[in-house]
Amino acid sequence: MTKFSDLNLNPKVLKAIEEAGYETPTPIQAGAIPPALEGRDVLGIAQTGTGKTASFTLPMITALARGRARARMPRSLVLCPTRELAAQVAENFDTYTKHLKLTKALLIGGVSFKEQDQLIDKGVDVLIATPGRLLDHFERGKLILSDVKVMVVDEADRMLDMGFIPDIERIFGLTPFTRQTLFFSATMAPEIERITNTFLSNPERIEIARQATTSETIEQAVVEFKASRKDREGSEKRKVLRALIDQEGDKLTNAIIFCNRKTDVDIVAKSLKKYGYDAAPIHGDLDQSQRTKTLEGFRDGQLRILVASDVAARGLDVPSVSHVFNYDVPGHAEDYVHRIGRTGRAGREGKAITICVPRDEKALDAVETLVQKKIDRLENPVKKAPARKAVTKDEQDGENEKETKPKRSRSRSRSSGKASEGAQEKSQEQEVQAAPAQTDAKSEQSSNNKKSRSGRGGSSNDRRDDRKVVVGMGDHMPSFIALPFDERRAS
Repeated sequence: MTKFSDLNLNPKVLKAIEEAGYETPTPIQAGAIPPALEGRDVLGIAQTGTGKTASFTLPMITALARGRARARMPRSLVLCPTRELAAQVAENFDTYTKHLKLTKALLIGGVSFKEQDQLIDKGVDVLIATPGRLLDHFERGKLILSDVKVMVVDEADRMLDMGFIPDIERIFGLTPFTRQTLFFSATMAPEIERITNTFLSNPERIEIARQATTSETIEQAVVEFKASRKDREGSEKRKVLRALIDQEGDKLTNAIIFCNRKTDVDIVAKSLKKYGYDAAPIHGDLDQSQRTKTLEGFRDGQLRILVASDVAARGLDVPSVSHVFNYDVPGHAEDYVHRIGRTGRAGREGKAITICVPRDEKALDAVETLVQKKIDRLENPVKKAPARKAVTKDEQDGENEKETKPKRSRSRSRSSGKASEGAQEKSQEQEVQAAPAQTDAKSEQSSNNKKSRSGRGGSSNDRRDDRKVVVGMGDHMPSFIALPFDERRAS
């Protein structure tokens, strides 16, 4: 088995590695370090959590051990997609350069330009930066990249997702053509392939695992959840999350919870704190000082649960993360690999649990297609409520009773009216047949009197019956209507 001592690294670098407690390189380190030490371009493809950072920091430090930087002209450049990843790379350099006199500068947003300018003016051997802040310094005339001998692009696929590819291409154009390029990514999208073909010269390709695979040390599971009502989905989903955390018990030493939206990050973190969980949010809209403080607290063990957006999915090196929870299924299947890669690092065991609502089923199918495995389903830890009819039976019966009573009342009115109408018609028919026209006139006058009485306070039944009875235009025509006009006037 290969050891770090077999890789022809600087003796002072080997001493720092030994003091850090490492003896054996990971596969990506064993494959990338030798060609990098030879000065060749390297294209490294490996899943997250496999030690890609040390794959370029160790040979860079060895190459930079001799020589000295000039003011505003860094000797090497490392580009990272996020502030957190850039800060982590800087920590790696601090760890492995402790016995060497190499200087570094970290150029990230949220930090004063003045402090960064002072470091650059002194001259740095290693410049670690995010693309946007690097170009800001260059355009202000504070930075010259013509002396860069080694250039590293870390997490290139994340750069693509965040829209940094045009900036990366511009920065490549500002560096010397003779530079050495070390290019690392977890996946190889077509656009990334195009860039490597354009800017890398006959690179040594090291592909440790097939693209977008997940570590075998991570236990994966999915909880399929459907809310009882659409307007209750958020609260019920957070209840499921809390139940999952409680279900893990002492096995959960710390955890990262990933949300798709920044607003959900804040809501979930606030909800967890409300229920007594030690949780804090981290996403791109927070101040850099707050993000740094939260991250340091999580690494130091002072914070148990970190609720994060995908800004924290890449490059967070916290070896002891025991669990990852996907509060949302990620929209891009590749992000699933990077999220759960925060656990099960360096050979440790980890667990990743995803909550899937019905609208996320297509995204979950895409994840399973990418990782080429069916993820185990877990039973919802929240006790399922009985069927809706059983739960609301009493209420429903009450509502039915309320709705039915008026209907029965109206039905009785209709049937009563129909009976009254039929009786009236029958009576009227008998009167027409048995009585002369004068009787019909008296009947009509009696009916008018009845209406008049009802208007002065007669019974409701009288009013209802009078309203529903057809007097003159029904099937039975009164005899006086059939009389000639003159005879009717006389009568």
